[in-house]
Amino acid sequence: MDRLCCFSSSQIQQHELGLFAIYDGHLGDTIPSYLQKHLFANILKEEEFWVDPSRAISKAYEKTDQAILSQSSDLGRGGSTAVTAILINGIKLWVANVGDSRAVLSSGGQAIQMTTDHEPNIERGSIENRGGFVSNMPGDVPRVNGQLAVSRAFGDKSLKSHLRSDPDIQWTNINNNTDILILASDGLWKVMSNQEAVDIAKKFKDPQKASKQLIAEAVKRDSKDDISCVVVRFRG
Repeated sequence: MDRLCCFSSSQIQQHELGLFAIYDGHLGDTIPSYLQKHLFANILKEEEFWVDPSRAISKAYEKTDQAILSQSSDLGRGGSTAVTAILINGIKLWVANVGDSRAVLSSGGQAIQMTTDHEPNIERGSIENRGGFVSNMPGDVPRVNGQLAVSRAFGDKSLKSHLRSDPDIQWTNINNNTDILILASDGLWKVMSNQEAVDIAKKFKDPQKASKQLIAEAVKRDSKDDISCVVVRFRG
C-alpha cells in the first residue's frame, strides 16, 4: 500500500483552520496523491461548509470520488482510504473517514475512537445488496469479491458497484480535557489498541516525536502493513 499524511493550518474568512489527514492507498500512490491535492480544497469550496460542515464534507467526499472515477484512465485502477480532521478556530473538531484508517481522540487521557472501521464483514449486507460478496479464506482477512479488505474507499473503479464511498462523520468540542488526536493507517491499529496508542503518544510533548514512536512501536510489534501516523497535541 502507498500512503500519505498531511497537515496544514490556514486562515480563511477570519477562521483559523487546522487540516490533518491520512490517505492509505492500494495499487499505487496516484489516488492518495490526488486526495492530498484535492479533498480538503473540495471540502472548503462547498458554500455551506461554515454553516453545515457535515453536509459539506459528505458532498465533497462524493464529488471527489466521482472525479477520481471519471479520470480513471489517467489515475489508474487503484484506490485509497481516507481519514480527515478539520479543527475550526481551535474549538470544534470535525472528523470523517472512508475505509479503515482511524482517528482517536484523547480526553483526560482516555481514548475515544472518532471513526468507524469500514470492514467487509461489518458491511456485508450493503456489499451483498449491491451484488458483491465477502470472501473469508483461511489465514486471510475478509475481502470484497476476494480482493479488497475495506468496504468503503475512494477509487477502485472495478469494484465500485459493490463499494461505498460516503464517509462516517463525527464532531466534538475541544476543551481543557482534550489532550491529543491520533490519525493513523490500519498498520498501527492492527497491533495496538486505541488506549495503548494514546498512552504512548501522551509521553511526548513534541507531536512529531510521538508519531515516530508510535510507528516504531508498531514495527517492533511486527506490523505487516504500511504505517502512517499524525499526532496533534492540543495542550502541554
